[in-house]
Amino acid sequence: MPAAVGRDSSRGREVVWVLHTEGDRAEWAFPADPSAVRKARWAVRTQLADWGLDDLEDVTALLVSELVTNSLRYASGPIGVSLIRPAGDGETLLVEISDPLPDPPRARTAAPDDEGGRGLQLVAGVARRWGTKPGGTEDAGKTVWFELTLPG
Repeated sequence: MPAAVGRDSSRGREVVWVLHTEGDRAEWAFPADPSAVRKARWAVRTQLADWGLDDLEDVTALLVSELVTNSLRYASGPIGVSLIRPAGDGETLLVEISDPLPDPPRARTAAPDDEGGRGLQLVAGVARRWGTKPGGTEDAGKTVWFELTLPG
C-alpha cells in the first residue's frame, strides 16, 4: 500500500503518494494541483541526491517541471512521476510523467512573446531521447518519457 506524505486529503489538503522509492526505481503520484510542480521537483531532486546523481538534479527537475505543468494544463486527474535507473546499461536515467489524458502532447512553435509553448522543445533539445506511450495512470491516459545520460 502506498504511503501518504503530506496532509490529510479528507480535510481539503493535498497528499502525495509515494508508490516506490527503493532500488533503481522511484515513483510518486501527485494531485492535479499547481503545488504538484513544486512537489515533483523536490521529490526528483531528493531521489537523485540519494542515488548520488547530483549532477542531474537541475536538468531533471527543469524537464519534470515542464512536463508536470503540461499535465496540469490539460489533464484533470493524478499525475505520476517515475525515475528509473536501468540496471542493464547503466548509462541512462529514464523519467516518466503520466496523466489520465490520452492525447499525446504536441510540440508547437511559440512566438517570441508567448508565455508558453516551449516545454516540449526544451525536452527535445536537452534529453538524449524522448517520446510518448499510451497507458499512463490506471491503464488509461499516456506517459511522456525522456532519457538523460548519466554522468561518468
